[in-house]
Amino acid sequence: MKVAIGQRPHDGPWGGGNQFLSSLVAGLTRAGHEVVFDMAQLGIDLALLVDPRPRLPNVTFAASDIWKYRRRHPRLIAVHRVNECDARKGTYTMDLRLACANRVADHTVFISHWLLTLPIWRHMPSDATSVIENGADASIFRPRSRSDANGGMPLRLVTHHWGAHANKGGEIYAALAAMAERPDWSRRFTFTYVGNPPKNVPLRGARIVAPLSGEGLGAELRAHDAYVTGSLNEPAGMHHIEAALSGLPILFRRSGALPEYCEGYGTGFWGLRDLESALDAFLRRLETHRAALAEYPHTAERMVARYIRLFEDLVDRRDALIAARRPALSAAVTTRALELI
Repeated sequence: MKVAIGQRPHDGPWGGGNQFLSSLVAGLTRAGHEVVFDMAQLGIDLALLVDPRPRLPNVTFAASDIWKYRRRHPRLIAVHRVNECDARKGTYTMDLRLACANRVADHTVFISHWLLTLPIWRHMPSDATSVIENGADASIFRPRSRSDANGGMPLRLVTHHWGAHANKGGEIYAALAAMAERPDWSRRFTFTYVGNPPKNVPLRGARIVAPLSGEGLGAELRAHDAYVTGSLNEPAGMHHIEAALSGLPILFRRSGALPEYCEGYGTGFWGLRDLESALDAFLRRLETHRAALAEYPHTAERMVARYIRLFEDLVDRRDALIAARRPALSAAVTTRALELI
């Protein structure tokens, strides 16, 4: 099977989406499938649309390219992976871009059930959609091999983000940094922020570490005892998965898809109003959460296996999928619309 992927993976700390790409490319290659990153080749069986914005420098093809290719080679199967939404960053055009680009898809993969519930997708036929949760590399993100000699007090709390948008949880991290300087809390926890801090967010009481990736990030996470994520409307993310696989119980915001990935492996909170009480409860339940993490399921191996099974099944059912395709707009109208988004 020849698979075209519409985005190339990069080396270094490029965020969760890049980790997905690296894992998928490696998994497809190990399974004996050919991976390409453009639509200029013959014999492509399946194209994976990763991002609907063709002008981004790391996007190698967009929905319009799939449409043009399929006009000449109608047996191409197109899969659209949805990992974004307007709610994530308070934008106004992302949902529309995704919905328009989705016109070329024979099947759509959502990275969380929460994304699938958004109004823009409520009329999607269930047999044309899947939810495949994100997974991180368990060989890199792994628990400490021995117990913490200092007994875990004060608790070493950490978070990490590549993106610096305020919705990543800036006000939560500012509150934790301030708490870490107060006498009543400083004896109970310290706070580390790894990555690009949100702009104009005071983090004086936090230890700041430059963005890391791979083994360096894994080692930094293992140097801590627990994790916090304050993201709003997170479609899924990778940061909390990397933490959980590293053996860190998670203090997580009850927003977006975070409960899907974190429930049972930590303590949830709603926002600033219950942050302190949630942290207090979290500290008391820490060992219970830590024990549960031994069964945390969201590995890259599991994720990639599910994508490969889906791709192989879709190619096997190619004739039925082609027959069921939605009526398209005229070629000129469709191509122009997709180019504009």
